[in-house]
Amino acid sequence: MDNNKTFLGHPRGLATLFMTEFFERFTYYGMRALLVLFLVAATDGANPGFGMDRETAGAVYGLYTGAVFLFSLPGGWIADRLIGQRRAVYWGGIIIAIGNFLLAIPGGASVFYLGLATIVIGVGLLKPNISAIVGGLYDGQPGARRDAGFSIFYMGINLGALIAPFIAGTIGESWNWRAGFGCAGAAMLIGVLQYRMTEKYLGDAGLAPANLTDSERAQGWRSVIIGSALVVILAILLYTGVIPVTVTGLAQLFAGGMVAVGFLFFAWVLIAGGLDADEKKRVGLIALFFLCAALFWAGFEQAATTFNLFAQDYTDRSWLGHLFADGEHPAAWYQSANPIFVVIFAPFFAWAWVALGRRNLDPSSPAKFGLALVLVGVGFLVMMWAAQLVVASGGKVAPTWLLLTYLLHTFGELCLSPVGLSNVTKLSPKRYVGQMMGTWFLGAAVGNALAGLIGGHVGSGDAAAMPAQFLQMCFIAGGVGLVLILGSPWLKKLAGDTK
Repeated sequence: MDNNKTFLGHPRGLATLFMTEFFERFTYYGMRALLVLFLVAATDGANPGFGMDRETAGAVYGLYTGAVFLFSLPGGWIADRLIGQRRAVYWGGIIIAIGNFLLAIPGGASVFYLGLATIVIGVGLLKPNISAIVGGLYDGQPGARRDAGFSIFYMGINLGALIAPFIAGTIGESWNWRAGFGCAGAAMLIGVLQYRMTEKYLGDAGLAPANLTDSERAQGWRSVIIGSALVVILAILLYTGVIPVTVTGLAQLFAGGMVAVGFLFFAWVLIAGGLDADEKKRVGLIALFFLCAALFWAGFEQAATTFNLFAQDYTDRSWLGHLFADGEHPAAWYQSANPIFVVIFAPFFAWAWVALGRRNLDPSSPAKFGLALVLVGVGFLVMMWAAQLVVASGGKVAPTWLLLTYLLHTFGELCLSPVGLSNVTKLSPKRYVGQMMGTWFLGAAVGNALAGLIGGHVGSGDAAAMPAQFLQMCFIAGGVGLVLILGSPWLKKLAGDTK
């Protein structure tokens, strides 16, 4: 291996991980852009869909995306204790590709749900571990260099998310839904191939799991087998109706169950965790962040449900329509708005926080969380005005309404995401850091599940009800955000002297 090779001045292995993440995000966001549109599309016609009602389609989306975040927890554990991060990324990529190819196979619900479950497992293995390998490339190097490396890596995420709706979305929506899923699977295979061919540049990063005895490793595999068997049995019981529950009901149970798990965990740590008074205050602040993150993602992730359906039904898509048989460009294209705005504005936000910090004006973490929720609320206010125009005119509205909403929600994301995990690691008692980080992913899982449930309800096709529904979400997100901002001086004191 040539250790002198570099990528933009960084270790050559960063290029391997950059491209792997680019293709994985292309796969994820390409499929995400199509999922709800495919589920609600009629089963007849030139491009038959799944014919699902919108409420159920939203619940399926919520369960799928929520499970993706939830399975990141066992995915990280399996890599750390059993197979190592490198193999977890490799096999995760293969499993993701298989899942998308299953979605591409014309068939009934069983094959489709199997495909979704397969993707969940694959993303759970790949997503948490590829970031860990990036960190491993910079062991022993200055923190600023590590941060710069992660910035380049995150650009791969956004580029993949940006391009996917234009390619996979166009293929799926304008030609054949199944071909769109197949395109996403093919992209992941390309990513796995380049990963395997250039893996040598990763050096020792992510190579080996923790040093365990043979008996400990065997016990770990037994735990994986037993856990997998229980999940499979539960899935069979649900699918066959032995446990009578609808998809929507299951999504509600999932979201409620995850909230309960989060609260029970925080209660256990506070009561029996052996914490001193200051540590209890900081854990309480993390619990608040858990709830606020769930609320934020519940609003933000309606991009692929409510807003996707609004783009399809109520947005004027005549621009470049002459290139498409139905005279309209694909609704999936609007899923690229968020990554485009992230690429454009992330450098500005990074500069702004540093500049404000130099003047001791940098908002506290609770204030940034509050600002993120206010921006989400204002985004829904914009959608309320757009929905009012739809009701008043009985027609479609300009794309600028959706684009402005995506811009506001992206600004919210740029306020919340950078401080999320960072604050969890800073505030957590050292012996609970890993478990507390898990609560961040748990909050995202809850938010995604709620986004699907809300999106299925709001996007049900009743245009007259939309203005009131969007206004209600504006009040909830914006109201909680304002309370956080107003209470941020007191909440900041709970953090103590953590830096």
